[in-house]
Amino acid sequence: MDDTTHNSPDTSGTLDEALERLHSFGPERDGWLSNHAPMAVEALVRRGQAPGVHRWLDHYRAKLEDMPARFTEVTPDNWREALGDPRRIADWTAYFERETAGRPWREVLAEWWPRLLPGIAAGATHPVIRVGHCVRTLLASGENAPRVAELAHGLGYWAARHQPLPPLAPLAPATGAAAALDAVDRVPDQSGGIRERLDQLTGFPVWPPLPVPDADPARTRPATDPDLARDRLEELVRAATHRYAAYAHGSPVMLVHAATAPNAVLRTLPALPRELWAPSLDAAWAASAAVTAAYTPERPAEHPGAPEGLSPEEVFARAAAHGNDHTIKFTDTALDVGGPTALAAALRSIELIPPEL
Repeated sequence: MDDTTHNSPDTSGTLDEALERLHSFGPERDGWLSNHAPMAVEALVRRGQAPGVHRWLDHYRAKLEDMPARFTEVTPDNWREALGDPRRIADWTAYFERETAGRPWREVLAEWWPRLLPGIAAGATHPVIRVGHCVRTLLASGENAPRVAELAHGLGYWAARHQPLPPLAPLAPATGAAAALDAVDRVPDQSGGIRERLDQLTGFPVWPPLPVPDADPARTRPATDPDLARDRLEELVRAATHRYAAYAHGSPVMLVHAATAPNAVLRTLPALPRELWAPSLDAAWAASAAVTAAYTPERPAEHPGAPEGLSPEEVFARAAAHGNDHTIKFTDTALDVGGPTALAAALRSIELIPPEL
């Protein structure tokens, strides 16, 4: 991945202030729409737009709802029955606040990551995306109370909305991530919301393929090799980002998650034990393919490329001025990918998604 724009630890304190503002609110509104603010402000600060964060939050405030009331406490003995119960969002958040207060956050993350991965589609993939933004900050800037609390909120949201995909049949193998995404079948009925669409999934192309012995030693490594898993995950993020430019017209907002969800997993890998990297790739592929199946249009559309001479910083400044949370987060991922095709995809999101500011 080629992150060529400002991407340094926050020394202004803006992100911590923003997180403290946000932690009295719940992760959803209107029953199921996600609160994107913690993710968007992390991206804004990370990309050099900290001075505008509180103004952005002031505008976003109308979309925030208070944290729901507690229902029944989640404990080490009853967590399995509480998994996937959205009534217990506040209970799950409190559980992870207790866990991260008593143990190192990496230890809590490593314990819960494999438990939560099967439900990566939860909340239209927003919980894993929120965790990915949080972990990036913890790794780059170190831990403190607001950042660890943000991890508890992200994990709690994921646990409460945990949603496994239906059983999926393995379809014909694809040779690369781009080909695999192109081979994903659209769900037959695209009239409902994401939960109704995901229920229609029946199978995905087999990707990544098993290594084939040949003269290239990289292709003979075991399928569980962590470094190979990371490389394949980078390939998936790049392919999904590039694909957005031609297919975003099908659903400009929802299709950003085909790239931002696997990128959240990629950002989390350095904080995880290496034995979790390969299953993380599998889950990220399932999430990206699921969003693609649910929202991709029948045919690609013509689109302009990125103007020559436009820098990554300028592209992100346009996304920040545009103000939409999905545009900000997708442009953040496009800058991770780097290159003119990714910048063109980011500009496509600015063009197609309605502005907020």
